[in-house]
Amino acid sequence: MDIRDITPPAGMAGRVDHIGIAVTDLEEGIRLYAGLLGLELIAVEEVPREKLKVALLKLDRAGGAGCVELLQPLDPDSNVGRFLEKKGPGLHHVAFAADDMGAALANCRAAGLRLLNEEPLPGAHGKQVVFLHPKDTAGVLIEICSRM
Repeated sequence: MDIRDITPPAGMAGRVDHIGIAVTDLEEGIRLYAGLLGLELIAVEEVPREKLKVALLKLDRAGGAGCVELLQPLDPDSNVGRFLEKKGPGLHHVAFAADDMGAALANCRAAGLRLLNEEPLPGAHGKQVVFLHPKDTAGVLIEICSRM
């Protein structure tokens, strides 16, 4: 089989939606990624369900897809708060876009991947999200996301 012939499975858009980076100070993270690296700040919002404040920065000012999502915990006992305590700031997850969340999750289940949340939950930026267990995805926390 030629890997160049592989097409995205049903439901997946075949692109990275965003890269999640855990930070201890959101404003400092914005200064680095927007001020020094030149990414465009799109939005800052709170995600109360996850006890997070997030900033979304566009990776490609020329109109390409993909963003960096900075994640600052609002509670040290949140998922990202515990991540920071254990591992420190850095790469938290990679999010892949889904055109059809139902089909994408059916494919994940059929492949034997464990979902950390069985049903999509509301996430930041008007998206619904499901996370895959990193033990099933080469040690990387993967998020599948789609527009609500």
